[in-house]
Order: sequence, then C-alpha cells, then structure tokens
Amino acid sequence: MGVRLMVVDDHRLLAEALASALKLRGHRVLAAAAPAAGAADLVVSRAPEVCLLGTAGPAEPGAFDPVVKIKRERPQVAVVVLGPVPSPRGIAAAFAAGASGYVRHDERIEGVERAMMKARAGEAVVAPALLQGAFAELLNPVAQPDDEGQRLLRLLTPREIEVLVRVAEGEDTRLIAAGMGIAPSTARTHVQRVLMKLGVGSRLEAAALAARTGLLDRATTATAPIAPVSRLHER
Repeated sequence: MGVRLMVVDDHRLLAEALASALKLRGHRVLAAAAPAAGAADLVVSRAPEVCLLGTAGPAEPGAFDPVVKIKRERPQVAVVVLGPVPSPRGIAAAFAAGASGYVRHDERIEGVERAMMKARAGEAVVAPALLQGAFAELLNPVAQPDDEGQRLLRLLTPREIEVLVRVAEGEDTRLIAAGMGIAPSTARTHVQRVLMKLGVGSRLEAAALAARTGLLDRATTATAPIAPVSRLHER
C-alpha cells in the first residue's frame, strides 16, 4: 500500500524529482515544496502520513524546529530527515526534535522508500552507513564533544575574546577600534583572526556559533575582569 506523503526541501528541483520518483513507485504525494519558511505549517495543514524533510545544515541553529512544530501539532505524522552526513550530535538532534528517521540525501530511491515505510509503521530509521560513521566518531572523537564552547574558547587570545564579544553585540570595525583603543586596521586584523580560528566566513556566523556552543557566555565571563585599554595606558 502506497504512503501518503509530502516532500519538503529548500531545493525545489530536488523535492520535485524525489516526488516524481515516489509517485512512479505508487505513493501518493500531497505536495512537493521548497518553502523559505512555513514548512511546518504546510505539513500541518496537509497532514500526510510521512513527511520527507530535506536539510542542508543539520548543525545549524533551528534546523529541526519544523520537526518540533509538526510533531507538536500533528504527532501522527512521521518525519524522515534527508540530509548530509552529520555528526552523531546532528543525528541525535533530529531524533530529539521528534524525527522518526535520518537518511542521507543521496540515498537511492529504494532506501528512501524503505525508510518511509518503516517510519509509517512506527519504527526508528537510520541508514547503516550513518550509524557506522556515528560510532566511528564517538569511538575516535576529534575533540571533546561535550564542551565545544570551551574548546573554541581556548583557540582565542584574551584580546580576540573581547573582539568576539563586541562582534556578537553588533559593533562594526570602527566601534570595535574605538572601544578597545586600537586602530581600525588592527581591529580588522583581530576580527579576521577570530573568524579564521572559529572556521567561519562572516561575523554573523561567528556570533551564531558563539551563541550555539555557549562560547558567547564563556567569552563574556572571560572578558569581565579585563580592564579597558584606556585604563591600562593610564598605569
């Protein structure tokens, strides 16, 4: 018996291609959509048996908020996340939000179909390759997974920590320079070093990473006892 489902993905072509393939296999696709927002509302209004929810960034803040809302308002809908290979915590976050499964976005159509059927039957679904990768990372962690914020904080100098706090507060280069009593070119160099050490490409990403990992709270505490540069010059 075919599954009544919806396919939601940020990439419309991928959503439509997957929907077409599943229709050919006898499933009833209620909608194939690529909403910038409102994915959860769309699923709640259509109430499919299964929702295939694509995500490009399982580690991003709020990546699984749609899952939380769907399960809160339509608990009978089984949500299967389609995404890249995440960290073990990425898989855990999907299930913690209420997902019934996590499948790689490049999984063959047969694998996606099996995941749908199992999810509809109330089973938890994780592709074997994902489980293998998760166990490998847990057994051989690159860094301590329980305190990412502390690990990142150790990468920064006290001056860079202060710069990060100011970046998170929305200060531009001019304000950072004025607040720290340094030249704008020096402030710009500090910002670039912070971005490089955190492995991000923009100030917004740095602020988001700091907030998500608890680094911002730790950084604020770390900078609390630091005297302003102007006072240091007075001594």
